[in-house]
Amino acid sequence: MDIAAIIPAYNEAKTIGSVLTVLTGCHRIDEIIVVSDGSTDNTAEIARQFAGVAVVELPENRGKGAAMKAGMEHTDAEIVLFLDADLIGLTEAHIDNLLEPVLQDRVMMTLGLFEKGRVATDLAQKVAPHLTGQRALQRDLFSGLSDLDLTRFGAEVALHRYVEEHQIPVALVSLTDLSHLMKEEKLGLWKGLAARGKMYWEIIKYAANIDLNLK
Repeated sequence: MDIAAIIPAYNEAKTIGSVLTVLTGCHRIDEIIVVSDGSTDNTAEIARQFAGVAVVELPENRGKGAAMKAGMEHTDAEIVLFLDADLIGLTEAHIDNLLEPVLQDRVMMTLGLFEKGRVATDLAQKVAPHLTGQRALQRDLFSGLSDLDLTRFGAEVALHRYVEEHQIPVALVSLTDLSHLMKEEKLGLWKGLAARGKMYWEIIKYAANIDLNLK
């Protein structure tokens, strides 16, 4: 059963290398696809330095949902692992823990939750666990989402709603000692807060549109 790792990335030159170092050393992963979502730094160039890594470059920033869909269009793998490009402390054990329940056919999707990483990132995932960017899933689940490229940062909301509506089994997986760079660290305090606010707005807007369509 082929497994593809898809990494949506927007200006993640600082961390993409460490994520790919772990992935390229993972024996379970058959394909690695980095989707540079309109990056203006050297994210794509760094990714290309890793043998066996395919790089998809979107000409402009279209949001996480579009990047995830673009990655899916470049693989036929039956199992897909999505990871954020800004992870700190990723290990092969984290990857195995995400994949195992899906490979054993216990669930169709796993959600990875930071634990004992950093207080801010741990707390955020406890409040909204379905917003995690770390997940493994069967390809068939993803194919039921026709408009993921329109969701921008609402991609995780779309996946969460889909599995709830179709009563699809999901497992929560603890990712001990894993965290990621926060937007405030990447961009500085004020730009980071603005970027975070925009992300949450897009999530809320997408969720509200779904609710309106269901009424």
